[in-house]
Amino acid sequence: MTIVTCPATAQQITVAPDGSGQFKTVQEAINSLPAHADKQRVIYLKKGTYREQLYIDGKDHLTLRGQGEKNTIITVSLAREAARCAGKTDDWGVATINVRNAPDLSFEELTVVNSYGLDSPGETVIPCPTDPAGQKKISGSTHQMALRTFAGSPRMKFVHCTFRAYGGDTVSPWDTEAGQFYFKDCTLEGGVDFYCPRGWAYAENCRFICHSNSAAIWHDGTGNRESKTVLKNCTFEGDPGFKLGRYHRESQFYLVDCKFAPNMADADIYHATSGPGTPLWGRRVYYSNCHRQGGDFAWHKDNLSTAAGAPTAKQINAAWTFGGAWDPVTGKVGALPGGAAAATAAKDSVAERMLVYQRAIGGWPKAVGEKKVDYQHALTAAEKAATMKDANRKDATIDNNATTREITYLLGAYKRTNNLVYRQAAERGIRYLLTMQHKNGGFPQFYPDSSSYRAQITYNDNAMVRVLWVLKGVADKQGDYALVDFNLVPAAEQAVQRGVQCMLKTQYVQNGKLTAWCAQHDRRTLLPCKARAFELASLSGMETVGIVEFLMAQPNPTPEIKQAIEAAVAWLNEVKMEGYAVKDVDDPAQPTGKDRRVVQEAGSTLWARFYDLETNKPIYVGRDGVKHASLADIEHERRVGYAYNGTWPAKLLTKEYPKWQHQGANGKSGL
Repeated sequence: MTIVTCPATAQQITVAPDGSGQFKTVQEAINSLPAHADKQRVIYLKKGTYREQLYIDGKDHLTLRGQGEKNTIITVSLAREAARCAGKTDDWGVATINVRNAPDLSFEELTVVNSYGLDSPGETVIPCPTDPAGQKKISGSTHQMALRTFAGSPRMKFVHCTFRAYGGDTVSPWDTEAGQFYFKDCTLEGGVDFYCPRGWAYAENCRFICHSNSAAIWHDGTGNRESKTVLKNCTFEGDPGFKLGRYHRESQFYLVDCKFAPNMADADIYHATSGPGTPLWGRRVYYSNCHRQGGDFAWHKDNLSTAAGAPTAKQINAAWTFGGAWDPVTGKVGALPGGAAAATAAKDSVAERMLVYQRAIGGWPKAVGEKKVDYQHALTAAEKAATMKDANRKDATIDNNATTREITYLLGAYKRTNNLVYRQAAERGIRYLLTMQHKNGGFPQFYPDSSSYRAQITYNDNAMVRVLWVLKGVADKQGDYALVDFNLVPAAEQAVQRGVQCMLKTQYVQNGKLTAWCAQHDRRTLLPCKARAFELASLSGMETVGIVEFLMAQPNPTPEIKQAIEAAVAWLNEVKMEGYAVKDVDDPAQPTGKDRRVVQEAGSTLWARFYDLETNKPIYVGRDGVKHASLADIEHERRVGYAYNGTWPAKLLTKEYPKWQHQGANGKSGL
């Protein structure tokens, strides 16, 4: 291989399939260049078809220049779902061209194709080790990316290029916080949301060809209120009834001097029902001098004057779009819009304290030493400094609602204040959850602390279940969880699937019969195991409820999930104690003047927290670790200080499970 060094001046190397250049493949040419350069470097691609997948990672100031759109073609055939089944859950490697950490990148005079939809137009079943069924059915119109970019690649230019696929997300330049993408004289073709920038994007004199009746264009502007997608002097055509666009999250569209084919649908850019609720910054869709061949629809009416700042059509150009951060014509680079505002963003006192307590690994502690974390307590300067100095302490946990509570609150605070720091902290928390998950799908109580029982799979106090609810929210893009970095979605989906499989594998089999779950399960054998002295390996009348509720929330439940739910419900009915209740009573003979007793009470039903693994009899265990058959037999401190009995399954059995039975028959979630 020829090694090409890069001096401070611009250089050009040539790629040709026939061997007349310095390289035969584009990837070899990319790999030959050092990471950084002061001036733009050019890789010239002679005419030909390059059947290769490109990875541009950590290379700045790089131009890929073809010998004309019709002559230089880069192509692969790959469905996004197939790539994910192969383990690419973070999307790196799902597209024809994959880019990350590559600022000042340009593409000129070439065509990029993902031909999966042409090669496999119908439905295909492929092996999928990451799917619970072990296989996956994918269609020819599924997501198939020609271009997929990640964070760290601002100022990308595409001039005289064609991007073609026959499914969704053909052109996916994704960086919500810093993405700056410029398209000029390009052709873009695909299915649903086939042009879907995140961040800032400007397209001029471009042709859009849509093969979907859902939407052609899409935008995500969650990262910055000023981000926008601008389309100027562009044309739109496609299959009969194609819709112009939609959005699932915060967005901002400007269409100026655009022309539409007569067969487009009478449907304005719309908020997809699968997205979160009303956008925080409202609906922002603006038109100026846009017309449809054969007559305009009512929504084509000019409304540019209603946009923030009321820009004129003449003012709207690339430099205006990027707000001074970049002028693709002159090359001038500045600061992203909103930078100064971010420093003075609104603040939430509780969220600010959560930032202080967040550990370097991303999670939060439930207590520091013996002192419980209290976010209502205002921190002195000394307390704040000491807490932040402790950032590397290995006490991050999911116990007692730690970490899941902070993630949820911080996302709500971000939505209220638009303070990006809160969302970023929540995202670090989500990444912590993804990192701590065992390969078998279980979640430990603490991470990275693995001492004692902390590394065991922890259902205790619904710790693992709460984590899975958060990750399901991210995966389903529900509510405030839809605000997080979209790159977290596929990883969250996989984590939820692994978590469900762990639940199915840990359900205790007693004499060949599925029953319930233990508060803790061994991380290696998956069998019930002990935690504290009074928490022996036993079946749980409380934790089982949370697990069943989560399983019932799974859409299209598999036969294994249905069997697990039915068996657990049957067990809960079998072990209930009818005619009993637990009461706190006055008792002067006790140290606290109170006692807790199980008493007979007509019409009441009670469950024990712990049941013997073999007999299904309630067990009560004090700090001595010895089993007893009665609550009255253990020491007073544990008797009144721990919930050994409760009515936890009552709502599940009387309301939630019957509802799930009714809806589950149709393959729907019952919760």
